[in-house]
Amino acid sequence: MLQQVNGQSSGSDAHGRESLREDLQAFLGGEAPLHQLDDLTKVNPVTLETVLRCLQARYTADTFYTRAGCTLVALNPFKPIPQLYSPEVMQEYHTAPQPQKLKPHIFTVGEQTYRNVKSLIEPVNQSIVVSGESGAGKTWTSRCLMKFYAVVAASPTSWESHKIAERIEQRILNSNPVMEAFGNACTLRNNNSSRFGKFIQLQLNRAQQMTGAAVQTYLLEKTRVACQASSERNFHIFYQICKGASADERLQWHLAEGAAFSWLPNPERTLEEDCFEVTREAMLHLGIDAPTQNNIFQALAGLLHLGNTRFADSGNEAQPCPLMDDAKCSVRTAASLLRLPEDPLLETLRIRTIRAGRRQQVFRKPCSRAECDTRRDCLAKLVYARLFDWLVSVINSSICADPDSWTTFIGLLDVYGFESFPTNSLEQLCINYANEKLQQHFVAHYLRAQQEEYTAEGLEWSTVSYQDNQTCLDLIEGSPVSICSLINEECRLNRPSSAAQLQTRIESALAGSPCLGHNKLSREPSFIVVHYAGSVRYHTAGLVEKNKDPIPPELTRLLQQSQDPLLKVLFPADPEEKSQEEPSGQSRAPVLTVVSKFKASLEQLLQVLHSTTPHYIRCIKPNSQGRAQMFHQEEVLSQLEACGLVETIHISAAGFPIRVSHRNFVERYELLRRLCPGAAPSPHGPPPDEGRSEWSPGSEQATLQALLQDILHTLPALARAPAEATLAPVHCGRTKVFMTDSALELLERGRAQVLEQCARCIQGGWRRHRGRKKERQRRAAVLIQAAVRSWLTRKHIQRLHAAATVIKRAWQEWRVSTDLRSQGGQ
Repeated sequence: MLQQVNGQSSGSDAHGRESLREDLQAFLGGEAPLHQLDDLTKVNPVTLETVLRCLQARYTADTFYTRAGCTLVALNPFKPIPQLYSPEVMQEYHTAPQPQKLKPHIFTVGEQTYRNVKSLIEPVNQSIVVSGESGAGKTWTSRCLMKFYAVVAASPTSWESHKIAERIEQRILNSNPVMEAFGNACTLRNNNSSRFGKFIQLQLNRAQQMTGAAVQTYLLEKTRVACQASSERNFHIFYQICKGASADERLQWHLAEGAAFSWLPNPERTLEEDCFEVTREAMLHLGIDAPTQNNIFQALAGLLHLGNTRFADSGNEAQPCPLMDDAKCSVRTAASLLRLPEDPLLETLRIRTIRAGRRQQVFRKPCSRAECDTRRDCLAKLVYARLFDWLVSVINSSICADPDSWTTFIGLLDVYGFESFPTNSLEQLCINYANEKLQQHFVAHYLRAQQEEYTAEGLEWSTVSYQDNQTCLDLIEGSPVSICSLINEECRLNRPSSAAQLQTRIESALAGSPCLGHNKLSREPSFIVVHYAGSVRYHTAGLVEKNKDPIPPELTRLLQQSQDPLLKVLFPADPEEKSQEEPSGQSRAPVLTVVSKFKASLEQLLQVLHSTTPHYIRCIKPNSQGRAQMFHQEEVLSQLEACGLVETIHISAAGFPIRVSHRNFVERYELLRRLCPGAAPSPHGPPPDEGRSEWSPGSEQATLQALLQDILHTLPALARAPAEATLAPVHCGRTKVFMTDSALELLERGRAQVLEQCARCIQGGWRRHRGRKKERQRRAAVLIQAAVRSWLTRKHIQRLHAAATVIKRAWQEWRVSTDLRSQGGQ
């Protein structure tokens, strides 16, 4: 049995012997200490125990990131380490020629996905799937990756473009605090737990500059607004407005200091997420002005006062339930803050409207105390869910780029982690169902698909066994009978059924599934599902009602009467709504349940993921207490087993993550034949571009084989060390070429070398051409100058001749006149 370690000396003798054994093994075997192994594929032998010891040694040495083949393992340090995520570190990984040679980091994965988008080899959209238990650090990892891309993918040259990119970058980063304030909460296992799933598309243009982003959310846990488990809290934003608002604002929103609210448990706990000014500043940058913010916070304050509205039992079933004495002020304040008329608000909460008969006659029936509480909670959940969806739409309109301005994207998936609480209901079932689907995506894409592709391509491969969770998914979503189908059927039948009856039906219909269990000692109706990450007991009480998620139409009509500008946007008046509110008899539309909607959105997400090249970050939670320097081996071991990390390491160590089609390989690397002096021109060389589409498979295969042999001869010359070439195998499959990262690095190095030689030849030819051209220009200039000088000389001589003629003629005339005067005097 593994010993549980909490960071202190526990059993000094045993610890000393273990350390001595490790040192002796490292000395005799010549191996590096465990904390220096950056890649778990280098652990020898690869077992759960050795992987666990390596991770623990690195965690003790404050090294929290480790490669596991295609996956990055991230241990949550549970303490701030700002120097690990500084802009200088981002630039270091971004500008590094080979970032994979640096220490493992989430920025390594970020830079790899960014370079893959830029790659000229079959560029394709990229995605990063961040998975792990609740509290393992998924939200923090996604936040740091967004900051990384905002820095490295927003660097245009012109000043105007730089200001635009800077504004986009700021808006994308500002979406984080807003969504975390309205969508995150403190749970038993995580102080900043995401209570919704989100997939962020970072949109890039052809120059790989980030032009915008788009956010898609999944299954907000809106029930948390009105119901919080013991020792848990409501969404962060409620605590922020109570703690961070000014005195005038608290007076305006009727939030007296120290006031008690039923829906605001554990207000004494101070968390770093309670940062109201950061949220307001971020909302302002996203285009939500101060008046709109005031309307939002006023509505949230109204929900808090609505939660203090309590009802008493009515002595007469024909009369509505009276308010508790201390609740009269609360309902008045709630109506004022929501800008609703007080009497219709009370009437809607206490009286149910029933439509019956062919003529749809309206009957009014007073609600019981429990029904009043349910309608009050439903009203709060409805307002908050609409507000959250509106915020997401505002964020998207602020950061989303025009469809024509981007060509590729990098997706970041931050989904809720696996959850198991003392009481688990529909929310936990959906969350764990999503985790099962993501685990299946990882298994299908990497573990199973890679091995099947190696076999189909004819590569020599020893099959690695792995844990498949298809049986559990068949139990949850399978056809024709599954947990989801049974719950949905209960909703469609719309018949009264107890929690015990639902439990009995699930157990009898799915008794043959090995992933279904039952705790006979439990007094409450429940069933157990054996997930890949562990067994979870789900309580059947309330499952059907939560799946229906009924919204009484009179609640919507009431909110449409609000004079608040924000609520008018959230609940616009619909003239056609009345005719569609209560369809009767056989005209009733099929019920669209929570499970059905969630399943559809999940399938759509998986289609997007399947269309991208995925990268995986496995976040591991070292301990359940959330304390630094504490490593619980048993808890970490269960997480390693659940995610199939050892199988991943085995396949990654022997696998070929880079695969290129024959045609693209020939087109990109045929120029490497220049590095092989003995290589003769291929008789099957590629024809001109216009004929490439007419290649026959035989000629292409022959060209590839000849080219591949020549390239393999060039690898030793490209390698900086003799061993580098042997560690960089290239294999030719039936339709693709398979290689490791090191082989791709060598090929790209050789290609860059050839291109550099070609560039030098082109530059030399261009310089010779320029020299000859300048020489011709110089000679032409000399000839032109000589001609001009000759012409100028001739013109000058002509002018001299003309002047001499004039002078001579004048002199002759003067002599004649002088002679005539002298003769006349005689």
